[in-house]
Amino acid sequence: MTTAIGYGRAIGWLIAATGAAMSLYHMWVIAFAPPEALIFRGTHLLFAMALTFLIYPFARKRGGEHPGLVDWAMLALSGVVIGYLFWNYRYIVDRIIYIDQLEPVDLVVGVLGVVLVLEATRRVIDWALPVTAIVFLAYCFIFTNVEFNRLVDQLWFTTEGVFGSTLGVSAGYVLIFVLFGSFMERTGTGRLFMDFALSLTGHSAGGPGKVSVVSSSLFGTISGSAVANVMVDGPITIPLMKRTGFSKHFAAGVEATASTGGQIMPPIMGAAAFVMAEFLGVSYFQVTLWALIPSLLYYGAVFAAVHFEAKRQGLLGVPKEECPRLGTVMRERGHLFLPVAVVLGMMIGGYSAPLAALLGTVSCFPVAMLRANTRAELKLYAVWDGLIDGARNALGVAMACACAGIVIGVIALTGLGDTFTQMMMKLAGSSLLLALLATAAAGIVLGMGMPTTPAYILMVALLVPTITRLMYGDATALDANLRAPAHMFAFYFAILSAITPPVALAVYAAAGLAKADLWKSGWAAVRIGAAGFIVPFMFIYEPAILMIGDWQTIVTSAATAFVGCVALAAGLHGYLLRPAPLWERAVLVVAAFCLIKPGLVTDLVGFGLLTAMLGWQFATRRRVQPA
Repeated sequence: MTTAIGYGRAIGWLIAATGAAMSLYHMWVIAFAPPEALIFRGTHLLFAMALTFLIYPFARKRGGEHPGLVDWAMLALSGVVIGYLFWNYRYIVDRIIYIDQLEPVDLVVGVLGVVLVLEATRRVIDWALPVTAIVFLAYCFIFTNVEFNRLVDQLWFTTEGVFGSTLGVSAGYVLIFVLFGSFMERTGTGRLFMDFALSLTGHSAGGPGKVSVVSSSLFGTISGSAVANVMVDGPITIPLMKRTGFSKHFAAGVEATASTGGQIMPPIMGAAAFVMAEFLGVSYFQVTLWALIPSLLYYGAVFAAVHFEAKRQGLLGVPKEECPRLGTVMRERGHLFLPVAVVLGMMIGGYSAPLAALLGTVSCFPVAMLRANTRAELKLYAVWDGLIDGARNALGVAMACACAGIVIGVIALTGLGDTFTQMMMKLAGSSLLLALLATAAAGIVLGMGMPTTPAYILMVALLVPTITRLMYGDATALDANLRAPAHMFAFYFAILSAITPPVALAVYAAAGLAKADLWKSGWAAVRIGAAGFIVPFMFIYEPAILMIGDWQTIVTSAATAFVGCVALAAGLHGYLLRPAPLWERAVLVVAAFCLIKPGLVTDLVGFGLLTAMLGWQFATRRRVQPA
């Protein structure tokens, strides 16, 4: 027994030291310029694989808590196959790819490396993505004439496979932003977000639901995970919502939907946003500009859904005396917003996103020391724990990006992307709408089994070219602004799988906290977040929603879309100025779609219907009383 405890303690220290070293290495690289791509990405992958084999032992599902012989063997092999790249670096970069044949030892190292990546990914995020990669490898072997030597070369000894741009995004962008979120959590920012939201909306109708929306959007700026947002906010907001009268499945739906939107909320979005910046060759700040109006439409619609549901049921908020005062919150904790301001200010100033995140990270604890109340809550080991958790929380993205590199490598080597695009073009014909619907369905299905980042990467490789071609014909050299709508469309639907039954991870987490039925919670989340499924179609047909175009079009398109999203929430939840019977709800939904669809005629029809409904409800509001 004593020996087992001692072994577990030693493993704990090893994990802690490795995690802290991984975080410190990436901070050092960002501060003093990264080494060459293969070295940097290889080191990142080695850290990630080592932590994975230590934290997720092979026998854990059979009760094993600590790494066994198999795990140590895989950890050692990981060091060998990546160390081989470092040891033979000049040989690898000087040889002519696909021309100089690999030696037998090279082939063994390459195959072992790919197998280890697949196994490490399986341990972190389960089977969906590794099985997808295996299917693509099988396609390469069975249906193409690609030589085994060339495949191994592509996947392991170039920066077109495992060590491709997706892993580069994980190494260069994702970890430092995850680390920033970890440091923010440890300085009390989560409590600031919750108190700030309570002071603004807690006392209004359905206040706890609105608190969930506001706090989750704020927390989403430092966390790219919907489930993580649920687990931080949910234990506070869900009981408050139930206490003030919301049903438990509606409370779970609100929290899941609000938390899912964190990945689309600037200034710090989900990991896939960094991949998008890499794919489109633009700065990350440009991606946040594209995402700004859609994210406001999403959260505006969710906020409206909570308000209308609360008014329909006659629900009140938290008693005002129980809510913190905004002035007090800002006076005592407002300074904790400063690290986010540092990140945003540096990106606006033209500095790189990783450097902005690094300075934001190192400013977290000095900022928390500025006032006595936040200084008193700091612990000596908080920095150490933040370094460890930053590395651990980045493992899923790191291994997903490495495994996605296998898929991307196969697609690039076989030309499968062009083949698939041609097939989709034939199926869709000349209908952009059919292609969009197919892409939306694929994003939801892919997102059910894997995180947002690999789901988005697969959609970009296989489906986005079809949308782009249908939008612009045979243009090959498109500006990033022209390609942005298709990429944002794929990005959105990869995210929305978190609230779409039957596999909806954010809903699972929220329903567990609320002790609610999964299906009821899932459909409540879909109804609350309905605008999120429509917004992507809006910016395909009207790119001004992405702040592309002249300011007059941008402002008018955003305004009509926002009114349309609110009208949609009113129609789906049966309340505008008073409870709405079925026929009034139908009129509101029609008005909403008219406003959401770009075009002067549809906007005028939508405003006409909405104005008529407002007048009718105002005139008859005394006849129908809330429940």
